[in-house]
Amino acid sequence: MKKSRLPKGGANLFQEIKAVSSEAQKAGIRLIKLSIGQPSGPALLSARKVAAKAIMSDDEKWHEYADNGCPPIPDFAERFVTGHVGHILGNVDYLPIPGIKSMMPVVILACGNSLKVVATHTKPGYPTPAYWVKKLGKGLFEPKTNSENKFIFDSRELGRNPLGKVGLVMTNIPHNPSGAIATRARWVDLCIYCVRHNIRLWNDAAYGATNYDDESCLLSQVAPNFPDLSWGEAFSASKLIGNGTGWRVGAMVGSPDFIRDITTIKGNLDSGFSAPLAAGALYTLEHDQKEIKYVVDRYHRRSALLCNILSGAGMSLALEPRAGFFTLWQTPKHAFGRKIKNAKDFNFAMIENTGLVGVHFDPYIRYAVAYSDVATVASDIDTAFAKADVSY
Repeated sequence: MKKSRLPKGGANLFQEIKAVSSEAQKAGIRLIKLSIGQPSGPALLSARKVAAKAIMSDDEKWHEYADNGCPPIPDFAERFVTGHVGHILGNVDYLPIPGIKSMMPVVILACGNSLKVVATHTKPGYPTPAYWVKKLGKGLFEPKTNSENKFIFDSRELGRNPLGKVGLVMTNIPHNPSGAIATRARWVDLCIYCVRHNIRLWNDAAYGATNYDDESCLLSQVAPNFPDLSWGEAFSASKLIGNGTGWRVGAMVGSPDFIRDITTIKGNLDSGFSAPLAAGALYTLEHDQKEIKYVVDRYHRRSALLCNILSGAGMSLALEPRAGFFTLWQTPKHAFGRKIKNAKDFNFAMIENTGLVGVHFDPYIRYAVAYSDVATVASDIDTAFAKADVSY
């Protein structure tokens, strides 16, 4: 048998968790899925109706390559971004994108061969940006975030980078896994630093429409005030329209120089997204805010209930979530009558002994409320943590 040509390790975090969960299920343990960052059910009906109508159209423009545009809706990206930001932006360019995750290597490549070091919002955080930085041979700097800095690093952290000059900063705000938001002052601080040091700034705003805090601010609401800043921000329909995770529709906005470079790389790597699905997502964003608000409020209610249950069971919340559908917790020192090694050890012990599934971002454990209705499994969660008997 021929061997893999990849180095050992590198298994996807979420696939590893699924494997342990499957083994527990085979052993007769019923799973409580608080790990899934995907809303349950379908996309909102308004989006599906408009998408279906476009799919059934005989007009060729709905069925051809979209490339770097959206032939039947030429201003799709501008309208999609405006729906998130709340107003028209000046001195920017736009780009339709097939979701955010696939754009991460494109963003890095768009910074050219002179890019040596990338700072990513991944300690803790969604690992994809860090993965691509390493795969593309760039230096990876992961500024530490924690409860003290509310999981949003400031410019001073970038100055402590031991690898050399940072050329690109990739943030994820609102933040997965903590639910942290950035205030206007946080963005201003980072924008000033990036202008001063000629650093490109890019934000993954996948959860930009899921905040439930008036202080929450997007990069796009601040960056245009800095004409010398090279910046970009990406938005997605994945969580905006209920469960649109399989639709792969989004848009990017930013300074013309950065968006132009991203467009050049993207144009050589993909053929765009599905225009009918883009039409459905855009319609819901522009005409069905009532349902979008209902979805966001549901996440807020579930998060509050889960925080109440776990806090009562002795768990320590790392940060009160202010957006999205994630809650982040300090990993207990003891559980199940023994010492806990790390977050992975705790997560797998919970799965194997109680069926409660989370995601470990050592030294934290993440529990999500997107997939499971917390109210319907509240007693099961109580039972799981009673069995674990956690302590710090």
